[in-house]
Amino acid sequence: MEQDFQFFEQWAYKNLSIDLTAYKPTQLHRRILTIMKRAGYKNLKEYAKAIDENEKIKIQFLDYITINVTEFFRNKEMFFNLQKKIEFYLLNEFSSLKIWSAACSIGAEPYSLAIILDKISKENDHKILATDIDDSILQRAKQGIYTWNEVKNVDPQDRITYFDQRQGKFFLKEDIKKKVNFKKHDLILDPYDKGFHLIVCRNVIIYFKNKTKDKIYKKFYESLVPGGLLFVGATETIFNYKDLGFEKVSTFLYQKQR
Repeated sequence: MEQDFQFFEQWAYKNLSIDLTAYKPTQLHRRILTIMKRAGYKNLKEYAKAIDENEKIKIQFLDYITINVTEFFRNKEMFFNLQKKIEFYLLNEFSSLKIWSAACSIGAEPYSLAIILDKISKENDHKILATDIDDSILQRAKQGIYTWNEVKNVDPQDRITYFDQRQGKFFLKEDIKKKVNFKKHDLILDPYDKGFHLIVCRNVIIYFKNKTKDKIYKKFYESLVPGGLLFVGATETIFNYKDLGFEKVSTFLYQKQR
């Protein structure tokens, strides 16, 4: 079976442009076998052939293998803290912010940032880039349609201000949707843009090997302006942040040294 995974990882890199070797193998292999069996295949070579020939199976694989569990203001207290730090560290120095929501999934995270900026700095022209490796999830993000569970952390008044509720769904209003630009991007394989004041990447890096984590954090560092902030997930403390060139300004929030 180990040889099968080696074949599948090489095949995925060549045909899907995904570097599966960067992920923690135990968790990754379990997920691959789960989705393979759900699709009705007994071995990875048959499954790879099916992914190559059937677009629906391909989309199901990509949706499952890339982690897409998210919601607006996930870990709400952490977002409240982030808002205070944006006001103190960024808006006091920069009039216009360039923000990157990396591995944005269905868009709840970058839209949460757009709502924050609309509330505390509406008059300024901020730019939010949201990226993900999954085309289908990006299409859903652009639609801006969410379930109750996905917006449950949004304050009641903000749900009225920023969403239209119809038929049990929450439709994000256009003036917030247009504040976010979505683009496909692979954190492992693709080059990173520069000049960001804030990078938000949460609950994704945890699935990578330590060597890959450090490479990504170093690239984030290079992409930030001096004094820029990196906001990570609730289970993603960066223990070697000083070695990477960051200062820790609060829990799960790091600043590029000036």
